[in-house]
Amino acid sequence: MASAKEPGAQRYLPERRTLGALREAAAQCRGCTLYRDATQTVFGEGHRGAPLMLVGEQPGDHEDLEGHPFVGPAGRLLDRAVRDAGIDPAQVYVTNAVKHFKFTRREGKRRIHQKPGRTEVVACRPWLIAEIDSVRPEVVICLGATAAQSLLGPSFRISTGRGELLCLPGLAGSNGRPRVLATVHPSAVLRDRSDQHAQAYEAFVDDLRIARNAVTGGSAPLVHPAV
Repeated sequence: MASAKEPGAQRYLPERRTLGALREAAAQCRGCTLYRDATQTVFGEGHRGAPLMLVGEQPGDHEDLEGHPFVGPAGRLLDRAVRDAGIDPAQVYVTNAVKHFKFTRREGKRRIHQKPGRTEVVACRPWLIAEIDSVRPEVVICLGATAAQSLLGPSFRISTGRGELLCLPGLAGSNGRPRVLATVHPSAVLRDRSDQHAQAYEAFVDDLRIARNAVTGGSAPLVHPAV
């Protein structure tokens, strides 16, 4: 939970929950301390009604500087995988579980990513829930453990739940409960320099195809996450 000094994002949510209003309000968020070192808030992008929502961990160095999600090397791999999975990029809303860049040190001009803590993920969760409720996707694709645990709980493991269409627990609102699918983060595929890289990429694309089929009438089953 967020501490008294880190109140979480809930108090910063606007009364009007349009994507434009949410984006404007998120730019002023002080719900955790990450805003202090980040260049800017990096909010989600896409349109209301997009059937698929992709949720990553947090902005990286490129995203923090440019102000857009998934514009670095991992984003380019993700864009290729989305297309290879037969998904129209125009039908995708892209965001992150945490909206500010967290880093440890500089390596030359590049800042080195640091995984956000549970407190920061929980503090930022109201933005993600508000995005889901505003966009109304049919399937939310969680890219990596941080994104998956932000929605499915800290006990969720990609190693056991990857590629399954799950019911999103505890999400109230006009959208009801969209399905959620967890897979690896594209940066994990990008970092794989072994002779299994091609297979890792194809497995990632296969996961995206499951989400696509769920939207287009495929036969992938809907299951509930294990408690």
